[in-house]
Amino acid sequence: MRILIVDEMHDSLLPLLAETGAIADYYYTFGRKEAEEVIGQYEGLIIRSKFFIDDQFLDKASRLRFIARAGAGLDLIDLQACERRGIRVFAANEANRVAVAEHLLGMLLCLFNHIHTSAEEIRENRWRREENRGEELQGKTVGIIGYGHNGSAAAARFSAFGCRVLVYDKYKKGFGTERIEEVGPDDIFREADVLSLHIPLTEETRGWVDTDFFNRFQKPFYFCNAARGEIMRQADLVAAIRSEKVAGACLDVLENEKLATLTAEQRESFDFLKSHPRVILTPHVAGWTRESYRKINEVLCRQITELMNS
Repeated sequence: MRILIVDEMHDSLLPLLAETGAIADYYYTFGRKEAEEVIGQYEGLIIRSKFFIDDQFLDKASRLRFIARAGAGLDLIDLQACERRGIRVFAANEANRVAVAEHLLGMLLCLFNHIHTSAEEIRENRWRREENRGEELQGKTVGIIGYGHNGSAAAARFSAFGCRVLVYDKYKKGFGTERIEEVGPDDIFREADVLSLHIPLTEETRGWVDTDFFNRFQKPFYFCNAARGEIMRQADLVAAIRSEKVAGACLDVLENEKLATLTAEQRESFDFLKSHPRVILTPHVAGWTRESYRKINEVLCRQITELMNS
C-alpha cells in the first residue's frame, strides 16, 4: 500500500508506517495542485487541514482506499463523496483527548482566579489583591454537550475537581454513572454554571450557538469552546457577554481564525473578545501538545493496520 502524506507530521510517523508494511511518501510542502497531480498513484492519504477534499479532488484519486485525518473532526472532507466511492475516512479523535481536557481546565482556572489579568498587572508594577479575589471551580455545575472522546475526558476531570457534571449527547444514550449525570438539554440550560462544547462541526451544528441558544440559560454562565469556532455566532456571543448573560468565556477556536481575512463584523467582535478581561483566547492549541502530536500518529497507524488486515 502506498500512502501520500501532505502535512507536516511528528517524526514518529514514517517509522510507524514502515512497521505496517506501507510505503509512505512524505511531501509536506504539497498544496492541493501538487497533490492532485499524483494522488492517482496512492491507496492512502494522510492530511491535517491543508485543503478541502471534494468531488473534484477525489475524481483524480482512482486508487484511494482511505483518508486519515491527523486530528479531530472531519469537516474538511466531503464524507458523502467518499462514501459514494467506498473510501474509508477516519480521524485521530482520541489522540488529543487528554490535551484538550487539560487545556480547557487550565483556561477556566485561569479565568476564575484572574491569573491572566493579575500577571499583566504585576508586570505594570500594580499589586492588587482584593480586586483579584478568585472563585473556586469546586461545587460548580458543569454542563457538557457532546460525550465523545473529548467530552468524556473533560467530564472526568471536572468531576475530579468536585463539580456536578451534566452531560447531553443527542446521539448517545446510557452513559451516565454515579459521577456523570446523563441529562437533556433543558437541564443544562436550567442548571449549568459552566458550559463546554464537545461536538463536531456539521451542517446541523454550524451557527447553532446563537442568541436564542444563550437566552435559554436560566442564569449567567461561563461559556467554553474548544471544539470548532463556526459552531457559535461570534457576534451573538459578544452580545451575550455585554448583557451579562455570559459571565465569561474560554475560547480556543474562533468563527474565523485567519485573522488577516476578518470581515468588518468579525473584526469588531474579535477586538471586543481579545480585550475583555473575562475572556481568554488561545490560538486553536487545546489539543496541540508534544504528547498528542505523537499519539495522533499511533492512533492513525493502528487504524491503517486494521484496514490493511481486513
